[in-house]
Amino acid sequence: MPTTLRILLLVLFICGCDKNSQRDPSQGGAKADESAASEQNTTYPQAKGDQTGDIGSDKGTGPGTYIGSQQCAACHSEQFKAWQGSHHDLAMKKANDETVLGNFENAEFDYFGTVSRFYKKDGSYFVRTDGPDGELHDYPIAYTFGVYPLQQYLVEFPGGKMQALSIAWDSRSESEGGQRWYHLNPDEHIKHGDELHWTGLNFNWNFMCADCHSTNLQKNYDLAAQTYSTSWSEINVACEACHGPGASHVEWAQNPKPDIADKGLAVSFSGRKQAVWAMDTETGIAHLQHPADTQTEIETCAQCHSRRSTSFPGARAGDDLLDHFNPALLSERLYHADGQINDEVYVYGSFLQSKMYAAGVTCSNCHDPHSLQLRVEGNGVCAQCHLPAKFDTPEHHFHPANSAGAQCVSCHMPTKTYMQVDTRRDHSLRIPRPDLSDKLETPNACTGCHTDKANTWAAEVLEKKFGKPTEAHYGEAIYAGRHGLADAESRLVALIADESQPTIARATAVSLLPHYLSRNSAQLLQAIAQGDDALLNLGLAKSLDSVPQQIRPALAIPLLYEDERVTSALAANSIAALPMDSYPAAVQHQFTEALNHYLASETFNADRPESLTNLAALHAQRGNQKQAEAFYRRALAIAPHYSPAYINLADMYRSGRREQDAEALLRSGLDKVLVNSPLQHSLGLSLVRQKRMQEALEFLRQAAENPNTTARYIYVYAIALNTAGKSADALRELERGQQLFPGNREILSALVSINREAGNEQAADKYEEMLR
Repeated sequence: MPTTLRILLLVLFICGCDKNSQRDPSQGGAKADESAASEQNTTYPQAKGDQTGDIGSDKGTGPGTYIGSQQCAACHSEQFKAWQGSHHDLAMKKANDETVLGNFENAEFDYFGTVSRFYKKDGSYFVRTDGPDGELHDYPIAYTFGVYPLQQYLVEFPGGKMQALSIAWDSRSESEGGQRWYHLNPDEHIKHGDELHWTGLNFNWNFMCADCHSTNLQKNYDLAAQTYSTSWSEINVACEACHGPGASHVEWAQNPKPDIADKGLAVSFSGRKQAVWAMDTETGIAHLQHPADTQTEIETCAQCHSRRSTSFPGARAGDDLLDHFNPALLSERLYHADGQINDEVYVYGSFLQSKMYAAGVTCSNCHDPHSLQLRVEGNGVCAQCHLPAKFDTPEHHFHPANSAGAQCVSCHMPTKTYMQVDTRRDHSLRIPRPDLSDKLETPNACTGCHTDKANTWAAEVLEKKFGKPTEAHYGEAIYAGRHGLADAESRLVALIADESQPTIARATAVSLLPHYLSRNSAQLLQAIAQGDDALLNLGLAKSLDSVPQQIRPALAIPLLYEDERVTSALAANSIAALPMDSYPAAVQHQFTEALNHYLASETFNADRPESLTNLAALHAQRGNQKQAEAFYRRALAIAPHYSPAYINLADMYRSGRREQDAEALLRSGLDKVLVNSPLQHSLGLSLVRQKRMQEALEFLRQAAENPNTTARYIYVYAIALNTAGKSADALRELERGQQLFPGNREILSALVSINREAGNEQAADKYEEMLR
């Protein structure tokens, strides 16, 4: 299977719900010893309410206590009825005759010769399938997970783990191709031990998707014992998941008092009800006449409906998103350069790009918050704010009335299918830009339907009707930043400075700008660090590792004072290796507090190799080599495919003058990692340090020619060739690199210097002009 497809499948492996997997990837194994685990004794913020154990356990009656949806039903019967049977209600259920949709009547499914059988026994549901040892075992089904268009099934394992089967039930109708068992990874035989096998780390429910399918979920991972004691108040997404714990509200309902704020609820959504929309008959578009609080609702939905990692547990409805979660920006693997969805991103990052969001539209303007159904079917939902006489006409959409092309969503919310059957709409509600598709390598809604036509055809049709687009699109700057184009810095700076553009696009530009630092752009980043835009600050905090160490404190220290723990924690980690004793006591205190938050976040997520590697790096920076090695080794023990752990541990060996251990470690990982170019490159450098140049050149070559190569790998290989006296080969390699990564400064600089050394003045002048 192509590597890019494997990466995509790794991301989508389970109901599209790997929101917790978005951690920094820049970060045979002996089991980590107890001293490594016990040293991480920094406390971290716990859930503010009680941890209630399993469903049906005592929920208590004190303030901040979860009471269960049945108590809500007594007074809110209409809302409760609408919620029943919704995707929230059915997000997770105990497996029984009412909840299981799949065929368990001794149905069989053959996957590359492994025949799994689904059956019932004594009223319970079972699957006989390949386990972690590759042998067939019988597993009881504990829970259903989701309902439509697919349903997955959870199996309990020792240590409190729950794993999601990679064989899912297609719950669509037979006419749609459903009512069948199918494998989430049908094109490659995934065997036991593979990172995509259902019994492995990446199909683990506790980390990957639990906190968005249950109410008041607490992961409760024990780092020392490597076990879970995961708990919840209600098994599904119930009333208190969105409204917060209800005990105080019940108390208020029984004895209303004006001094009890928001009727005893932790969050109120009444602000959006104050919104008054007025139709502009000239434009045909409604606008918000009176300001209203929209962020509370949107950020509460975003806690689950966003691509994010959980940094700090205990989030409740209404909490500041960045105080608990690290949301993804418009990163290359997740979004196309113009912000269209690529991987599954769960709406929030897309919606932030939309003109609807900028105008004050909220989720509940389009969706009923309890049933989750659209407020109005078809174009009616858009007609709430867009006059049908102006927009729902063939003159506007170019298609016959009532056809698929006449639907607003067909052009403004194109779809992409995940998990083979789950079709999701892009919520950026964008105007199609086929004129940018060839330039930015992006899809567009027009040729997405008219597959026999070229992008230029679609662009000409739209230009003839609406005129040529006059405004630059933020995707052009992001594309330049991703690909190292010559004007990347100026484009990114312009996008960041343009406050009319979506903040998430500007924040993405901030995260890319450190790769193109100059005096002017460094000053811009310093102004952002000292500003109060939370998303721009997050973009900067995410990218501080790319900033030269000598100027990093000037950008990181202001971020230590941010209210949002995610941002301040990332900033503290970026300067953790730098001496802080020369700074004022107040700065040192702020740094220590923020770094403790970072340690807490990584300890909370220490069931993942990314966090174990980050914890190891912090130990290494402090000279705790034994503890660092233990954490690196634990990371490799649970995820032998995780290349950053190999590279970082090898680098620690290098700094400890254990070069041969570094070489052995890197060699051991070459056939285990998903993408091996980083290990090839690191191994080549290790051999250079050992003065084994011929062997080194071979591994540097492999990294440079790898399909997943980088500009850096090509540059280093070319320099090694030139050092070995092969200047002609070096120039050919650099010219290839310049074609792959146009505008890369290292490659252009090397082309200038090596051409001058070879007496190729004309070529040197050409590349110097490009560099300039």
